[in-house]
Amino acid sequence: MPSRLSDAFRGQPIHPQQLKHPDFTSLQELPDSYAWNQRDDDYPSGDAFATDQSVPIIDLNDPNALQGIGHACKTWGVFQVTNHGIPTSLLDMVECTSRTLFSLPVHQKLKAARSPDGVSGYGFARISSFFSKLMWSEGFTIVGSPDEHFRLIWPQDYRNYCDVIKEYKEEMKKLAGRLMWLMLGSLGIIAKQDIKWAGPKGDFKEASAVLQLNYYPACPDPDRAMGLAAHTDSTLLTILYQNSTSGLQVLKEGAGWVTVPPLPGGLVINLGDLMHILSNGSYPSILHRARVNRTHHRFSVAYLYGPPSSVKISPHPKLLGPAQPPLYRPVTWNEYLDTKAKHFNKALSSVRVCVPLNGLVDVNEHNNSVTVG
Repeated sequence: MPSRLSDAFRGQPIHPQQLKHPDFTSLQELPDSYAWNQRDDDYPSGDAFATDQSVPIIDLNDPNALQGIGHACKTWGVFQVTNHGIPTSLLDMVECTSRTLFSLPVHQKLKAARSPDGVSGYGFARISSFFSKLMWSEGFTIVGSPDEHFRLIWPQDYRNYCDVIKEYKEEMKKLAGRLMWLMLGSLGIIAKQDIKWAGPKGDFKEASAVLQLNYYPACPDPDRAMGLAAHTDSTLLTILYQNSTSGLQVLKEGAGWVTVPPLPGGLVINLGDLMHILSNGSYPSILHRARVNRTHHRFSVAYLYGPPSSVKISPHPKLLGPAQPPLYRPVTWNEYLDTKAKHFNKALSSVRVCVPLNGLVDVNEHNNSVTVG
């Protein structure tokens, strides 16, 4: 993640109301401040589900994986992968670490609380400031090493938890680089010199990343609550591990909200706004949200992957031509995060320089009533 990432949020601090951390386990009824309705979300309502649609599943050992990923990126903006090389034992350990962290008393978690204008640490989703209602979830954001914050929470044995997070991040970085080349290859971008910031070995060594641990407690009234409101990620791609409790939904044009069920051993890959820009709109970023469950807690771990801090992402020259002008201006991840912090789901439109000739619009323009302030 860009070293000055926090600069992007200093002008958009979280409202004091959203810094209050309730003990969700003590709430027997849904407080009004957590009760959502259609006007609070501005996207298709909770009963607008697509039951006959399913997110593509790609076996990375399949010889046709590149073609499958290309089709999934173009038509969905999200897919699940199997045979990805991440040991099941590591996925179990990171879930256990997350479960142990969020099960701590609130006062202990608050020792590592994120500051109102900060990024790292414990707290509610940063997108909370764009909505009038609160979200039924907790989060823990890790930029760089987790040592500093974990030491505050677990003074005696923080190293064991840190080791799990560090190993997970290392494995995720390798997988993200592999997925990047598959996505780029499916666009016809195959030479290392075509992506200079991939480095001489093509391993994206200088790429940036953030790890986001999410907890969605069991909720007394899940139909009126929202775990995480609809949004696109600011990333190139996001790798999500979700435990066995369902909750992730993606918005498929013409179909409504499609649930992405947990796949044993699988990982969810969703495209972010920077990939949308790099592909010149060919591979759209996906609107997604998280719903909650009446009886089961849900945990997820998101690996948010982006370019080095100094690299400007723009539509790739190989994808441009007389009939395909660049639709977006060059932007660094930090610059885009600043835009996102101000304009939220209108950020992508705000860096667009011309309208697509084929009439396609950005994902966030499918509903022009989205409130961003």
